[in-house]
Amino acid sequence: MVEKTRTLELTYDKLMKTIKEIPILQSAISIINWDMETKMPPKGINLRSKQLALLSGIEHKMTTNPKISNLLDKIEGHPDFRTFNALQRRNIYLIRKNYNEQTKLPANLVIETERQRAITIAVWKKAKTLKNFSLFKPELEKLVELKKNAANFLMDVKGVHNPYDALIDIFEPGVTSATISNVFNNLKQGLIPILNKCLSSSKQPDKSFLKCKIPIGIQQRISILLAKFFGYDVTSEKAGGRIDETEHPFTTGYYDDVRITTHYYENNFTSALFSTLHETGHALYEQNLPPEWIYHPIGASCSLGFHESQSRLIENIIGRSTDFWTYFYPTLRKMTKNNFSQVKLNNFVHAINMVQPSKIRVEADEVTYCLHIIIRFEIEQDLIAGRIDVDELPELWNQKYEEYLGVKIENNSEGVMQDTHWASGIYGYFPTYALGNIYGGQILSIMEKEIPLWRVQISEGNFQCIKQWLIDHIHQYGNCYDPQDLLKKITGEGINIQPYLNYLEAKYSTLYDY
Repeated sequence: MVEKTRTLELTYDKLMKTIKEIPILQSAISIINWDMETKMPPKGINLRSKQLALLSGIEHKMTTNPKISNLLDKIEGHPDFRTFNALQRRNIYLIRKNYNEQTKLPANLVIETERQRAITIAVWKKAKTLKNFSLFKPELEKLVELKKNAANFLMDVKGVHNPYDALIDIFEPGVTSATISNVFNNLKQGLIPILNKCLSSSKQPDKSFLKCKIPIGIQQRISILLAKFFGYDVTSEKAGGRIDETEHPFTTGYYDDVRITTHYYENNFTSALFSTLHETGHALYEQNLPPEWIYHPIGASCSLGFHESQSRLIENIIGRSTDFWTYFYPTLRKMTKNNFSQVKLNNFVHAINMVQPSKIRVEADEVTYCLHIIIRFEIEQDLIAGRIDVDELPELWNQKYEEYLGVKIENNSEGVMQDTHWASGIYGYFPTYALGNIYGGQILSIMEKEIPLWRVQISEGNFQCIKQWLIDHIHQYGNCYDPQDLLKKITGEGINIQPYLNYLEAKYSTLYDY
């Protein structure tokens, strides 16, 4: 019996060594993608598309190596497999799931999709600058068809009933479009009354002072200070992060090399401020995963919804709070040469939390933000199901923005081309933003019970207790649980929109005096 168990452990060790190179390659690909978005000269796109296509082919070959299947068979079929601990079993489950799914995808489809993705991103950037959807459309059509094909291949192995659910499962395992539709319908009904009360209030903020000119160099220094406050190191000799500029902010990297990007505008400094906070939340999650799990499947984040819960918590729940600005506002005043010396703290906080329907998702307030996501979710469903075509996207987008938010889209760059996600082939991702808000509300309700003085701590410049709480309750579990299981472990329940609505109601009834 001892010898059999020893054989099983050796087989498991062999499997873990076999898959170790996969996350190493994936981390290299992520940095190449980072370079494409930040430092690569425009002329490099054709070569870059070939590089990424080649690397994606190598990755696919590695993930579908028959040796992985043989080792899994030996482990799963071993009579002592039941003696494995929970972490080992979870690793085996995740390796098997990934192997089964990747072997369903033809290698040529994976390679062509990656090549097309790089080209589509480059064309999107140009088309967005020129406000020319017709330039973007042909490349987007190719990419959408490739992603539809992949979704069709993945449906059976993922055990879902439609292609869109296969794509959602990549980012939020176990959550279906039917579940999301039900949650979003209830969320919309809960948001509208709060929105109407804010808009009808006589206590409206003046946010004109937020358009003052702040030199980009100063904004960059502010971003570094914000990152430092939350524990994201970009300056020391042991720094594991960077802050760079790109068209659309994002976070990428792995463990000791996690990079964030932002976008600076001289006359809209809050754009960089809050995108930096948002991406810092993502980076903290990645950098506080258990270091002993590096290269293991469990050594990754739980889901994109949980990732968004962390970024939105840092950006909004903390980053837009009176408590945080009680501490940081004097620093902002000093660094901007007293541009805000005549603006009271409460007026500043109200301005950065102003509720106003807008065209741009990344600039949206907390109350209207999820409506932006609901629009995208509904469009994606129809697009992947084949109920609409790519050339219908601009008109449908504009109609929904006028219907849901009451705003008129003037051009496609502020409309259907504002986000990078569709150009990047990321379909099924958008719902995770709103799910992240909901999870964040549920997480906050528990955190407030366990750290009742967290607001006082933040106002005194202390984030450490909150950071440790997030590590203990979320980050330390990596990918040991599917998102709904982790949510229940933390909160004792599944998806529940009420804590998030309660948070919004308490915050905005105070700000708008209703």
